[in-house]
Amino acid sequence: MADLEKLYEELSSLTLLEAAELKKMLEDRWGVTAAAPVAVAGMMPGAGAAAEEEQEEKTEFDVVLKDHGPKKIQVIKAVRSLTSLGLKEAKAVVEDTPSVILEAVSKEVAEEAKAKLEAEGAVVEIK
Repeated sequence: MADLEKLYEELSSLTLLEAAELKKMLEDRWGVTAAAPVAVAGMMPGAGAAAEEEQEEKTEFDVVLKDHGPKKIQVIKAVRSLTSLGLKEAKAVVEDTPSVILEAVSKEVAEEAKAKLEAEGAVVEIK
C-alpha cells in the first residue's frame, strides 16, 4: 500500500495547473468525474421528516368527486346541500368527474363532505 503521508505531501506541493491536469487525467483513466456533491432531497437525512411535517401542517383540503356511482341523483342532491350550486350546475359537476366539490376547507368539513357523498355511493378523495 502507498505511503499516504508521502502522497499527501506530493499532492500539497502541486500548483493549481498541475492539480487541474491531474484531475483531468484521473477522470479520463478511471471514467469518473470530480463534480461537487449535490444533496438530493429524498436522500438527505431528515428530509422525510420535513415532508411529514409539511403534510401535518396542512390546514386546507379539497374534496374531489372521482365518480358519482350508481345513485347519480342522490349525489347531485348531496352536492347541492354541500355547495351553493343550483340544480343544473350541480348536475354538471357530478357528470364531469373528476371534479372539485369543495376547495380550501378544514379537515373536519372535508371529512363530513366525504362521508355524506360516500353514503350516496360516490367515490370521493380528499387532497
